[in-house]
Amino acid sequence: MKISKESFGITKSGQLITSYKIKNSNNIEVKIINYGATITSILTPDKNNALDDIVLGFDSLKEYQSDKNPYFGATCGRYANRIRDGKFSIENNKFQLAKNDNGNSLHGGKKGFDKHIWDHDVIDNKIVMKRLSPDGEEGFPGNLAVEIYYSLSEANELKIEYTAQTDKPTIVNLTNHSYFNLLGRGNILDHRARIYGKKYTAVNDMSIPTGALRNVENSEMDFLKEKSIGKDIKLVQGLGYDHNYCIIQKNNSINLAAEIIEPYKGRTLTCLTSEPGLQFYTGNYLNNLSGKNGMIYDKHSGFCLETQHYLDSPNQHSFPSSTLNPEEDYHSICIYKFGVKS
Repeated sequence: MKISKESFGITKSGQLITSYKIKNSNNIEVKIINYGATITSILTPDKNNALDDIVLGFDSLKEYQSDKNPYFGATCGRYANRIRDGKFSIENNKFQLAKNDNGNSLHGGKKGFDKHIWDHDVIDNKIVMKRLSPDGEEGFPGNLAVEIYYSLSEANELKIEYTAQTDKPTIVNLTNHSYFNLLGRGNILDHRARIYGKKYTAVNDMSIPTGALRNVENSEMDFLKEKSIGKDIKLVQGLGYDHNYCIIQKNNSINLAAEIIEPYKGRTLTCLTSEPGLQFYTGNYLNNLSGKNGMIYDKHSGFCLETQHYLDSPNQHSFPSSTLNPEEDYHSICIYKFGVKS
């Protein structure tokens, strides 16, 4: 495994951004920049050993800083996904977050972790991104020290490990928002998916949980048996899949969340996580967006596997808690394993 780095450009405020490349002996290559702790590229071979970039993104830093960027490859935080009305309470203390999604808070607010410049280093064959989110940032309480470790194994596993500590009770929910397309072009409707969740969090028309956990069996939400992503997508609430699946917990560490197979070039993607939830999103809002190498991204050009705590869990007391207290350690793992099926 080799790690190298180069410049990725200069921000609007004049700060130099670094791009890291991590590559294993199987020709799998991942690139990560310290703007938004963002994955910009993942090259993997298909069944004929041809390489394609399997994540959506942009060619330039300017585009990543654009308002048109739909969180391509970014780290989302301090709280990924939605919080109803941008409000929550801890120990009878009420907090108001920035609202940036139809009156709700989404992915950390107006300037979430995806829009910050991270400190960076290489330690023990891992790329490390760090930042201190100050008390009150976007309305969140507590100084939150965050570290993210990226590593690529010879078993073709990209491991993303998150840690955090706070000096006041707060809420934390971190995820990566890469959009995958295992074909490397076109849409993802023929990709075949299996998701290891028997239930999902039911939501209203504003994508806010009702509090109910609904069974997927024999519904359009059912991926317990492998099927194409496009098979039932027109039956799904909203414009496509954008729902949190409750991952089957077989132990207290790492559980299998999803398996995706692209039937033409044979690439596979397996997602494992320590988190209780997986947001499965099918790029429903992509619309004529110019991306890498002159590609145009439209609806369903990519899918996301966002490992996470359930959305709006600070306001849903039956959901697993996302509260972090002083003297506790936040620890979350996401593994994307790349493969080929002939």
